[in-house]
Amino acid sequence: MSSRAASHGIIPSYLLARLAESGRFPGAAAAARQTLTAGRPPFRARLDLSIDENGDLVASVSDAPNRTISDAGNTQKLPGVVVRSEDDGPVADAAVNEAFDGLGATFEMLLSSFGRNSLDDAGAPLDATVHYGVDYDNAFWDGERMVFGDGDGEVFRGFTGSTTVIGHELAHGVVQHTAGLEYQGQPGALNESIADVLGALTEQHLLGQSAAGASWLIGAEIFTDAVQGKALRSMIEPGTAYDDDELGKDPQPAHMRDFVRTTEDNGGVHINSGIPNRAFALFATELGGNAWETAGTVWYRALTGGLSSTATFTQFADATVAAASALGERTAASARRAWTTVGVYEDERVPSSE
Repeated sequence: MSSRAASHGIIPSYLLARLAESGRFPGAAAAARQTLTAGRPPFRARLDLSIDENGDLVASVSDAPNRTISDAGNTQKLPGVVVRSEDDGPVADAAVNEAFDGLGATFEMLLSSFGRNSLDDAGAPLDATVHYGVDYDNAFWDGERMVFGDGDGEVFRGFTGSTTVIGHELAHGVVQHTAGLEYQGQPGALNESIADVLGALTEQHLLGQSAAGASWLIGAEIFTDAVQGKALRSMIEPGTAYDDDELGKDPQPAHMRDFVRTTEDNGGVHINSGIPNRAFALFATELGGNAWETAGTVWYRALTGGLSSTATFTQFADATVAAASALGERTAASARRAWTTVGVYEDERVPSSE
């Protein structure tokens, strides 16, 4: 599999490496070693019918997802055998149905929130493969499709059961088709953070949750009950998602003073993403209402407004403040405040004209 594909898994390599040495979870340790060794490798319209006030039938055409789910049969051969397509009903395999629904939830959030027609904004088909590998402890976007492992059963459950995981991985496709953020250092951490933002928004949109009522957890469903942890990451409180004797403590910083400088994890892309994650969660909760509306729009416009592929945290923060300013000074002030709270800005950088 390509190195690019290997870098975009929802489970960071540092966590798999820690798990690979576990004595408490021997099955999961073997699965983690296997996962680390393996790496990872047309427009469609919807016809809506309604009855108008005169009793006439009205037809309208809107964008619709085009989903195909395949089954790798616990091999590492992609794409696998097609087991469900867009016009098919649910099947007996829960993982197939969960993947199908998660792809649909992400499509609907992107379309209704940002007017984006699939990952490329041109109706790209949404393809996914389930049952990849044996006890494979990851889910990833390989540049063309979503791929889901089943987990080892001791530490990780099947990955199709988490809407935030599915939204996160598909979001890498959105980044790929927009800013194309390099997967290294701060641009890579922004890549991961934006994927978390869109994953969280997908879940909140699906459940109708407000920013205040949301958990802001990524991957809350993927740990088994044997793990001392609530999720893979917490956007609102980075560094608090898990604290387990075998897996260690969530290493994400919440402030730039604790920024982790490392050559591991592509320069800490999964670790340092906690800083912009917290900025978004603070921004959204301060604004109130639904996060996919104003806060999500600001982040989306920053991503799609000519952002450099090598953008730093500060450059992305500047892009969000510029996008927020178009929506009013209150929104811009909230954005500046969020970036100041996490230490990307030294102060709230209020324009001198104010």
